Order: sequence, then structure tokens, then C-alpha cells
Amino acid sequence: MHAFDVLGDPVRRHLIELLAQGELSAGALSDDVRARFGISQPAVSQHLKVLREAGFVAVRPEGTRRLYAVRPEPLRQVDDWLVPFRHFWAPRLAALGTEIARGKRARRSTRDKDEK
Repeated sequence: MHAFDVLGDPVRRHLIELLAQGELSAGALSDDVRARFGISQPAVSQHLKVLREAGFVAVRPEGTRRLYAVRPEPLRQVDDWLVPFRHFWAPRLAALGTEIARGKRARRSTRDKDEK
């Protein structure tokens, strides 16, 4: 299955987003996804299975729990695929960085003047 087929599903994208914050149990993932998307626990398990079989997540047992974590390799492949398209947004991100830096300097300057 192609990476974009896997990540094209909003439930699977959400699972990856949750796991980007760190390792989580199957129960915690299921609770979050069921509350957000209104799907059953077996449906969440199927999505986790797709992610596992596609190599996006790793699972390890810990007692009676199954802990999931993101595997970075497939995400690097997605990132590599995006390289030819970066020119569309790179200048805008650079401009945004410049504006953020200007705003920080302006706030610092104003704060320094207020302290005097």
C-alpha cells in the first residue's frame, strides 16, 4: 500500500498525529479516536493494523497492554516525495520566519523602552 493511501484516511492521520507526541497504548488511542470520530473499537483496531502492516507504527507488548509508536522511515519516504514541491511553500515560510523575527524584535524594543 502506498504511503498516501495509508495517510489519506483521516482516522489513520489522526492516529499518527497522536503517536507523534509519544508512545501510547491501544486503549488510549482507541478512546481518543472513538470519541473524535464515533467509530467502534474494532474499527480503530483495523486502522492500527493498516498502519502496522504499512510500517508506519510499531507495537510492543507491555503486560496486557499493546503500546504503539511511530516509525519514522515511512514518513521520511513521504518527505522525500515532497522535495520537488517544496519550492511552492519554501519562500512563504521564509517570509513568515522573517515577519515573526521582526515582531519579536519590535516587542523586545517596546518592552525595553517601557522599562526605562
